[in-house]
Amino acid sequence: MTSRIVRSAQTASGTPAVMSRTDDRLTAFRNLFLLSLPAILVLLGGKTASADGVDVDESVLAAQNERIEVINGAAPSVVAVFGAAGGGGGSGVLISKDGFALTNFHVTEPCGDFMKCGLNDGKLYDAVIVGIDPTGDVALIKLLGRDDFPFSPLGDSDALSVGDSVYAMGNPFLLATDFSPTVTFGIVSGLHRYQYPEGSGKNLLEYTDCIQVDASINPGNSGGPLFNAKGEVVGINGRIMFEKRVRINSGVGYAISINQIKNFMGHLKSGRVVDHATLGATVATDWDGTIRFQQVSIDSEAYRRGIREGDELVSFAGRPIRSVNQFKNVLGIFPKGWKLPLTFRSGDQTASVQVRLQPLHQESELKFDKPELPDGHPAKAKQPKPPEEYADLLEKKDGFSNYYFNRQAQKRLLSGLKEWGDFGGAGASWGISGSLQNGSSYRITLTPKVAGLDVAERAAFLQPLTAADRLIDEPVGTGGLLAALHHLKLLLTEGSAGFADFYYLGTEPLDGTGPMIDILMAERAGTQTRFLFSVETGRFVGIDFRLDEFSDECEIRFAEPKQLSSRKFPQSFKARSGGETFATFAVEGLSVRAKSGENE
Repeated sequence: MTSRIVRSAQTASGTPAVMSRTDDRLTAFRNLFLLSLPAILVLLGGKTASADGVDVDESVLAAQNERIEVINGAAPSVVAVFGAAGGGGGSGVLISKDGFALTNFHVTEPCGDFMKCGLNDGKLYDAVIVGIDPTGDVALIKLLGRDDFPFSPLGDSDALSVGDSVYAMGNPFLLATDFSPTVTFGIVSGLHRYQYPEGSGKNLLEYTDCIQVDASINPGNSGGPLFNAKGEVVGINGRIMFEKRVRINSGVGYAISINQIKNFMGHLKSGRVVDHATLGATVATDWDGTIRFQQVSIDSEAYRRGIREGDELVSFAGRPIRSVNQFKNVLGIFPKGWKLPLTFRSGDQTASVQVRLQPLHQESELKFDKPELPDGHPAKAKQPKPPEEYADLLEKKDGFSNYYFNRQAQKRLLSGLKEWGDFGGAGASWGISGSLQNGSSYRITLTPKVAGLDVAERAAFLQPLTAADRLIDEPVGTGGLLAALHHLKLLLTEGSAGFADFYYLGTEPLDGTGPMIDILMAERAGTQTRFLFSVETGRFVGIDFRLDEFSDECEIRFAEPKQLSSRKFPQSFKARSGGETFATFAVEGLSVRAKSGENE
């Protein structure tokens, strides 16, 4: 820096200043380096002549060209995020051509529901909030105005290794006034890092299982993408280590892994305020290094699966657990309500179970609505109004960041029920008949006032359904099979109107380890029902019904539907609860009475 300043300095009269002794030394060093460079490059292998006549290794030029190609391909998808009124600011990345983009929650929170986003084409676009994950510091937004946005593919953050090359892109210090992103290049410094929460005791902005990099990340980079060498998004940059009293990069930055965000993607697209999970149990390291359960809530599903204090935790979500930190890392990458595999050892017995995760927060802890300013308040006049042409893309509702996107998902999944035929108005009574796996015949009857199951050579099971009657576990041990089938009937005949609350929940793996499913959540009279749809095909595949939060679910899984008279119905379905199968029902007949006294 000194020599450069001296050489460019001017005297008061404008005469160039004399070159300093420091400049002489630097020039001599440069000349010596240039003379030595060809010999150095010869040792590296093949070489080619540069414009300066210096031989450069061909592999070096090839690697450089490859980096430039990756950067040029990724740059159009990088987003500069600003508040609609000019406040806030940060970065993001487009992940689909219809405009969905990822960024940080701490970037969008001060921006409000609508924001402005710039791309490297020099254009500014309107954007609206979709879903937020305050705990994981992630937000999903949607850019508006076109349906052919450039986007970058999502990679596999679990495939990263320490030492892999990565690129951080974004808008550090908000200096890119033309929206052209800054690029920094570095390596993965560490994996599976844990960063404690920030945020007034609410366990917010908690970075679990995150990626540590040495690529320069500074204020304004928040929410921007971390790319691997192929130009795939492997993380969202969000947190850096500052030098004391100076907000600049110190060579240690953290990115939220893209695989964690994939777990939450369906929930973010639901337009909800997303929560993370707890197991309902804590672990500690024993004197010999064993990870044991320290406390287990008796209200948790972990307790109902047989886990007790002192039992050893062997693996969770498919990963072996060898430290408390590792357990917190793994637990933190999943949304509340996911069902995941867990292996534990009690004495000399080892058991593998499926456990549904509990919410980390109370609903009141995840409220971020700002109070409405009264008319006449001086600040209200300064609040930016949403763009008139996009005002209908925002719907406010408790528990949601934008209910508009939830309604769209509901419509999409409910349309998939048309495969079964039109059940509208067919609410008087149903009869389902067939045989069980042991050859016994059965008949299920569903009316507005009672649900019943008759099995040959066994007593009948009844579930009263009037408003004064409490739904129960009938038959005992099924988790409430008859009540669950009653809710199936309500869904097919009345849709969302049959329930007190009805919304799209998001996605999760079927039964903890299976293919991804979409979930419609329905609540009625204190019960919760998850209606499950295949993400890949849209087919209605099952029901998870829960009488209350302290009970095991009734899990019903449907086979392919077949034609039965004028409608379709699953050719069979299996009912189980608490890991135990109750029965498999082969369906041979379906009778539907649309009105009292009428049969179809």
